[in-house]
Amino acid sequence: QAQLEESGGSAVQVGDSLRLTCVASDRTFGGYFIAWFRQAPGKERQFVASIGWYSEYTYYADWAKDRFTISKSDAQNSVHLQMNDLRTDDTAIYYCARIAYYTENAANYNTWGQGTQVTVSS
Repeated sequence: QAQLEESGGSAVQVGDSLRLTCVASDRTFGGYFIAWFRQAPGKERQFVASIGWYSEYTYYADWAKDRFTISKSDAQNSVHLQMNDLRTDDTAIYYCARIAYYTENAANYNTWGQGTQVTVSS
């Protein structure tokens, strides 16, 4: 089964920016929707954004659309999450996931990465 790998997480200050990257071990994103989720300690996994690889349609959680941008790179076969104006409540493990259709329900995804930690401090 294909594995996804996230990178780019770090410890930053309030107001900083980060760019997360997701790649697939089988280099296959074509035909899929690739989503970012996040999970803070003690909380449920939360949808952040999704992009259709061929359609390039993007979807965002309402709280994310003003500060976060999801994009893809055909050349690098990767998906990115640009996060700006980070806040302390953005602290979480960020995961990418892959699925053949658009959904914001984490329970429907069966291909996940291990996650990358984002810590925002004041």
